[in-house]
Amino acid sequence: MLAALAVALLAALYEPPAAGSYELPTIETVEARELVDSSGARASFPALAPGQVAVVAFVYRGCHEAQGCPASLALLRSLDRKLAADPARAARVRLACVSFDPARDTPERMAELREMMAPKTDWAFLAPADPAALAPLLADYGQDATPLEDGSLRHVLKVFLVDDALRVRNIYSAGLLDPELVIADIDTLTLPAP
Repeated sequence: MLAALAVALLAALYEPPAAGSYELPTIETVEARELVDSSGARASFPALAPGQVAVVAFVYRGCHEAQGCPASLALLRSLDRKLAADPARAARVRLACVSFDPARDTPERMAELREMMAPKTDWAFLAPADPAALAPLLADYGQDATPLEDGSLRHVLKVFLVDDALRVRNIYSAGLLDPELVIADIDTLTLPAP
């Protein structure tokens, strides 16, 4: 609830630049991976069609920090609702929650998260098949996840915008989780230049 309130407050205070009025240079290039989806099936990730982008959040179900995974999920849920209102834009975007706790975030737990989020658009809920597959995925994106003694994970909130050539084009953090900015970035990457 607090995370959703923070996203709404930020949106009220921040006016993003007009889509297409700026460039989003490549930050890094990532690899396609095979993960497990919320039904337990193998799934390509990010599996983008030509012209599509992905908004990717690394999360884990046991996170209880308001400015951590709940804030990432609040951003993706807000994006999901905004995209659902614009089917043409929605067709250009895949949302993805990827767990960095595959030992506990089983397909069943990811299915529960999917049900809780009630996606209206193309929103995947994924996890690596096992902990060994996690390290190269996190290294690829530069996402940290350090296990703590109490079973929680220390991590920096990051949400990634990835284009169809698997290039990271923006990384959003706790200070700037504005759905309108993400929408402007999506449009900047996916709409024809004026």
